[in-house]
Amino acid sequence: MKTSKIRNLFCGLGLLASVGCTDLTETTYDIIPQDQFYQTKENVLQGFVRPFGHGYWLCRGAMYWIGELSADHYMTVQREEHWYNGGEFFRYHYHTWTIDDSAVSAIWEDTYRGIMQCNASIYDLSRLNPEDYGFTQKDFDDFIAQTRVLRAWMYMTLFDLVHNIPVVTDYPSTELPLQSTPKETFAFLEKELTESLPSLKQKEGSEGNGLNQGQWTQGACAALLARLYMNASWWIDEDKTAEAEKYCENIINGEYGFYDLDSRWDAPFDWDNDKSNELLFGYPSSFGGMHWLYDTEMFWQVAPFLSPKYFGFTDWGNCNPKYALQPGLDLEGNEYSFANGKPVRKFMKYPDDVRLKKYVNLADGTREGMFLYGYLPYTENGETKYVTSDNGAYTLYIRDQVGVFRDTDPNNPSPNPSNGTKTTESTMATGDQNSGWCLIKYPIYSSDNPHKIESDYALIRLAEIYYYLAEIRFHQGEKAEAERLLNKVRKRYYPAGSSSLYPEDGSVLTEQELLDEWGREFLGEGLRRQTLCRFGVFTTGTWWDKQPDEDDHTMWLPISRKALNTNPNLKQNPGYPSI
Repeated sequence: MKTSKIRNLFCGLGLLASVGCTDLTETTYDIIPQDQFYQTKENVLQGFVRPFGHGYWLCRGAMYWIGELSADHYMTVQREEHWYNGGEFFRYHYHTWTIDDSAVSAIWEDTYRGIMQCNASIYDLSRLNPEDYGFTQKDFDDFIAQTRVLRAWMYMTLFDLVHNIPVVTDYPSTELPLQSTPKETFAFLEKELTESLPSLKQKEGSEGNGLNQGQWTQGACAALLARLYMNASWWIDEDKTAEAEKYCENIINGEYGFYDLDSRWDAPFDWDNDKSNELLFGYPSSFGGMHWLYDTEMFWQVAPFLSPKYFGFTDWGNCNPKYALQPGLDLEGNEYSFANGKPVRKFMKYPDDVRLKKYVNLADGTREGMFLYGYLPYTENGETKYVTSDNGAYTLYIRDQVGVFRDTDPNNPSPNPSNGTKTTESTMATGDQNSGWCLIKYPIYSSDNPHKIESDYALIRLAEIYYYLAEIRFHQGEKAEAERLLNKVRKRYYPAGSSSLYPEDGSVLTEQELLDEWGREFLGEGLRRQTLCRFGVFTTGTWWDKQPDEDDHTMWLPISRKALNTNPNLKQNPGYPSI
C-alpha cells in the first residue's frame, strides 16, 4: 500500500466534502451496492478515506464556533454594519443559544452524517476480501481500526457539546435510535478506542507523520483516550485521571511511536508541519486541494477585510473578520479586573514571549509573530501605505479594546473619532474594524510563495499531553513537577534564562495560572470551551461582556428543533424547550 496515494486522496477530497456535506438527499457512492463500486484497489482506498475528508470538513464548522465563541478568548463582535447576523453570534457569546440556531443544528446533522459514513465504510470493509484488491488482512484491520477511531472522535465531539446523544453503529440503520446515557456513551468511546489501538500502526521514524499525515496511529488514539479520561470529571462525574496519567506517560515515553516537542513555536503550524514530531494527528492540506483550516469559517476569517494587502496573498480576494480576540482593556485604556479572558493581557504577563511579535512574512517561507495589531503597512508602487477599513473610511489601528474608534489617534486610549461617533460602552454590539487583536496561528504566505496555504491542520499536539500531565501533577500537589512539565513546552517561547519560565519549585503555579497557561498554549485551537468546563468556570466565570449563567444547563447545547422533529425518540436536554 502506498501511503502517498492515501495522502493524495485526502488532499483531493475538498470538492467532494463540500458537496457531500450540504445535501442530505444526495446519492452517495457508499450506498451503491458493493459489487458495483468496489472494483479496484483505488475504490477501496476511496471508500476508506471519504469519512476522513468529512471529518476534516467538520473541524471548520459548528464544533469550532462553539468551542471558541462560547468561551473567553474569541468573539464575533458587531463591527458597525458588519457581523450582526440576527444576533446569532451574540447568543453564542452570552450562552443564550436557541434550538433554531445554525450551529445547534449543524453540530448534530453534520457530525451524524460523518458517523454514518464511518458506519458504511466499516460495514463495507468487513465484508470484502482484502486479497481480492491487493491488500492483506492486516491492512484491512488497520483501515477498520482507523475508521472506528475517527468515528469515536466524532462521537466525542457530540458528547462534549450535546451530551445526551444516540450511539448508532449499524449500517444500514433503519430504526430511529434512542439516546444513550452519558455513562453508556463514555463506555462506548472507551471500548472503541482501547479495542482499536492495538490494530493501529505506530508512527515510524523521527520525521513527523510525513505521508501518513491524516491517518490515525496508536499515538493519536492514545491521545484521544487521554482526552476522554481527563474530561470524565464533568462528562460523567467520575475521576479518571489515573487512566489519563497512564496514557500521557506512555505517549511521552514513546510506547506508541516517536513524538517530540518542536523547538520552534510555529513548527506545528507551518507549511512543513507534516515533518513535525509534535503532531499526533493532523489533517493534510494543500493550496490546490483540501485546506479547510484556511476556510471562510476558520483561519481565513481571523484578519481585517483588506489585510491580504499586508500578507501579499491576493489569490482569494479580501478577508472577512469574523474572529478576533476579546479585549483586555476598557474604553479608558485600563485593564479589566475579571480573572478570565483577556488573552492579550495574559500573553503580555510574559513580555519576552516571541509570539507577541506582530505577524510578518519573512523570506523563504518563514514568518515571525502570532498577532496582528496596530498599523498594518504594505508597499504599493514603491509607496508605503496602510490597511484601511473595507470602505476606506479610516486607517486601521488594531487595539486590544472594543469600541467605535475609527480614526481616533493611537495615542488616545478612548474612542474619539472625527465623525462624531462616541462609544459609551464596550459590548458585543459596539465594535468597529479596529476592535480586537487578530490571531494568525497558521501562516498566510504571499501569493508568490510556493508554500502558501500548505499548512496541515494540527488537530492533536504532544503539547496537549504535557499539559494534561502537568494538570494531573498540580492536583496531586506536585506543583514543582507541574511547572517543570509546562516549561518543557514553554521554553521555546522565551530567551534562555528568561524570568518568564516557571521556577520549577511550585511557587508560581496556581489554578488560575494553569488555566491561563492552557489559554496561551492552545489559543484559537478549538479547545477553550472544553478547558473552561473542565476547570469548572464555563457557566460560573466572568469575562468581557459576559456574566455568569443563571445555572449549569448551558454546559451543553440543546438538541435542535429539526432533530427533535425528525426523531420523536429524542428527549431534549434539561433547561431547553422541547418543540
